[in-house]
Amino acid sequence: MRAHADRRPGQRPLGPVMLDLGGTELDAEERELLRHPAVSGVILFQRNFTAPAQLTALTQSIRALDERRLLIAVDQEGGRVQRFREGLTRLPAAARCGKLYEHDARAGLDAARAVGWLMAIELRQLGVDFSFAPVLDVEQGLSRVIGDRAFATTPEAVATLATAWLDGVHAAGMAGCGKHFPGHGGVVADSHLELPEDQRPLSALEPCDLLPFRRLMAQGLEAVMPAHVRYPAIAPEPAGFSTFWLRELLRDRLRFEGAIISDDLNMAAADAAGSPAARALAALQAGCDLVLICNNREAAVAVLDAVADWRLPASAARLERLRGRSLIDPTRHDRRQAALEAIARLQALD
Repeated sequence: MRAHADRRPGQRPLGPVMLDLGGTELDAEERELLRHPAVSGVILFQRNFTAPAQLTALTQSIRALDERRLLIAVDQEGGRVQRFREGLTRLPAAARCGKLYEHDARAGLDAARAVGWLMAIELRQLGVDFSFAPVLDVEQGLSRVIGDRAFATTPEAVATLATAWLDGVHAAGMAGCGKHFPGHGGVVADSHLELPEDQRPLSALEPCDLLPFRRLMAQGLEAVMPAHVRYPAIAPEPAGFSTFWLRELLRDRLRFEGAIISDDLNMAAADAAGSPAARALAALQAGCDLVLICNNREAAVAVLDAVADWRLPASAARLERLRGRSLIDPTRHDRRQAALEAIARLQALD
């Protein structure tokens, strides 16, 4: 069912779609697309970045398009998933924090907090609102796509380290987005290429994969990204298209009040939900507040047409809470130096 948000005079609400861009500057078509009422923001990739000054100019041009001041996001986890590198700190993979934590718990937590803070403060300087992080998956020695993106191999360690990381991110004025709910670590397949299936019952997921999500939600996690993974013993649809996972479990049982953001609807695993337009509608109807559609301009246009009238006041309010907050002075030498020293220690681990 579609509903229309109340609008304040002179200001439109954020829509339910986040798009990508082709290059380092906005072209005429992109300027038109980003003014579409269904758009809420932009996800940036490596192709959109050459240097900090260029990216700052790009984010300023995106925000200047209209009064909504679109959200701007990126995948800046660290390790092999860091879209912006030149002129920024090379961030270690999350698993490095977990490795240090095994030998020195306090040092591992301090390092996780420092990495989160430095990642966030550098992005906020460039005009980026938030990163799609932290990864809350538990590394179980199976996944082709998670691996060292996970903090650790036990749910308790993942939850503890991710909490410290989120503390650092919050201190820098940024929101967190935990992924991939309810957990991507128990499957082999890469959801970019095919639809993974996790055969475990909910009783097996509860004490393992779900624990980090529950813990981070209690610490104020602002957003969650569901996995393009199917759990056939629990629900027939992949998690991001499932009313059980998003409404019954995440909203009703876990009492999550933040934003639910789909993974990219252009990934192969999303094919199970039909055409791009059908995928967007299925995700929103299941409970997503925002859908991502990337690397397929024709599909993006179809999605915008399909959801042009979709408005939910609660979703718009949740998305507003993802905006970056006021900057702490990024030149603070003491905290930045401590963060760089912590990262150097992580990078030096065998």
